[in-house]
Amino acid sequence: MKVLSMIQPWASLFTLGETQYETRSWNTKYRGPLAIHTSKKIDKTAANQDTIKALLSKHGLTNDLLPTGSIIAVCMLKNCIKVTENNQSWAILEDGTIISGNDYLLGDYREGNYAWIVQNMKILNQSIPAKGQLGLWEYDI
Repeated sequence: MKVLSMIQPWASLFTLGETQYETRSWNTKYRGPLAIHTSKKIDKTAANQDTIKALLSKHGLTNDLLPTGSIIAVCMLKNCIKVTENNQSWAILEDGTIISGNDYLLGDYREGNYAWIVQNMKILNQSIPAKGQLGLWEYDI
């Protein structure tokens, strides 16, 4: 299965549905099953922001409880759409979709980046320890 590694708290916020998009500076032609892996790194600056702490708290999570170094969810990657405009509080994708609110707050919507669109996110009952890699990588689940 293809796997995407993400830094915390972004990985948990994405898998918990606080944002419906993952943003990347690169596109992929791959579409299909995708596992979400949490790297061992935590973005402490982001994780200590009040807004992020509040979003995590809704799900009973704190910085100390964020899973790291493991596959935590699976989903279906449906599309990657380029960001064509960024207005500092909202963005527009090349298909005309307007990104705002938590989706904007929890992503990197610089012009030229890509919004990865997924469906059917399922958080695993038990995370799978795994060493991550850059880009999309393979893991036998």
